[in-house]
Amino acid sequence: MAQTRKIALHYLHHASWSALPDDDRELLELAVKAARHAYAPYSKFKVGAALRLESGEIVPGSNQENASYPAGTCAERTALHAAMAVVPKGVVESLAVVVPQVKGNRPVSPCGICRQALVEQERRQGGPIRLLLGVLKGPVVETFSAEALLPLSFDSSQLGRKAR
Repeated sequence: MAQTRKIALHYLHHASWSALPDDDRELLELAVKAARHAYAPYSKFKVGAALRLESGEIVPGSNQENASYPAGTCAERTALHAAMAVVPKGVVESLAVVVPQVKGNRPVSPCGICRQALVEQERRQGGPIRLLLGVLKGPVVETFSAEALLPLSFDSSQLGRKAR
């Protein structure tokens, strides 16, 4: 007989950026700045991300579209992959994501592919990545791990072999 299971998401909802520590506001502001560098001629949906490594280094990212839509890259993965290319054993502490022109007052959450990449990074580094999802001049949703957004994620153990 099937059993019902419950998955809960625990997060903080900050009413505005002013309620955050300076470091978090800085990360969100850098995500806004990164969005200005997005290449989004098709969707017109510019996304900016900025991540902070354990070392304090900040790496920005923006979405980069392509006429062949699946070939584009989201802001979150742009920042993550740029950071790991330069600091392969880096530990990502926090990632901020902002869509400056989003309609409404609800922060934009990473897509499924980005969630998977972030969860993989958490496993790679052996610890969580805190996410700050912000609306320009609006609220911020703070999660304590990317895995919270993708609770039944796929991982290397399901491949039948270990990752190298």
